[in-house]
Amino acid sequence: MADFISERLGQIFFASWQHFSLVIQCLALATVLSLIIGSLVYRKKSLVSAANSVSAIGLTVPSFALIGILVVPFGFGVTQAVIVTTFYAALPILRNTVVGLSGVKPTIVESARGIGMSRMGTLLQVELPLAWPVILAGVRVSAQMVMGIAAITAYALGPGLGGFIFSGLSRLGGANSFESVVTGVVGIILLALLLDLLLVGLGRLTIPGGIRV
Repeated sequence: MADFISERLGQIFFASWQHFSLVIQCLALATVLSLIIGSLVYRKKSLVSAANSVSAIGLTVPSFALIGILVVPFGFGVTQAVIVTTFYAALPILRNTVVGLSGVKPTIVESARGIGMSRMGTLLQVELPLAWPVILAGVRVSAQMVMGIAAITAYALGPGLGGFIFSGLSRLGGANSFESVVTGVVGIILLALLLDLLLVGLGRLTIPGGIRV
């Protein structure tokens, strides 16, 4: 195992960086999209129900099936990896965004409007900051989930550590097949732990102590 890693150290680090970068960028994109959609729908119960249904149904779609479908219009490589990873990342964040914004007490919103704040100002300066702990919890859930999904995109030649896993599985029983799979799996676990620590740090920086959950 040590020889396998030492001989491919540069390749492992490069694949790890690709994997981490893919997840971070897709997570950021998913967060922005979820905040926009959640902010548009949370005031209407029918739209909230629709958003929650989309989140629930979306998670039942097998990632392998979605990757296979997207290969037809987008081909192999980075594009389908970004679409799949962003899609799955957005689902828990969207749900938590709607829950967080809906959970802000109406009296607080009314007080903000009463002192002359606009609807947009109330959303940006009052509602979103109060909902942020719940939203960030959704981001953390998404981060752990899509760290694994990003590996699956390697099935369609997506970037990252998934290549080691599929390479090992394709020649199971052959030379270094076990080492290749273990390298990919352990690398993904370590990246997931690192990302969660970074998100915990982000929470400490962006959430006032009085409203931390």
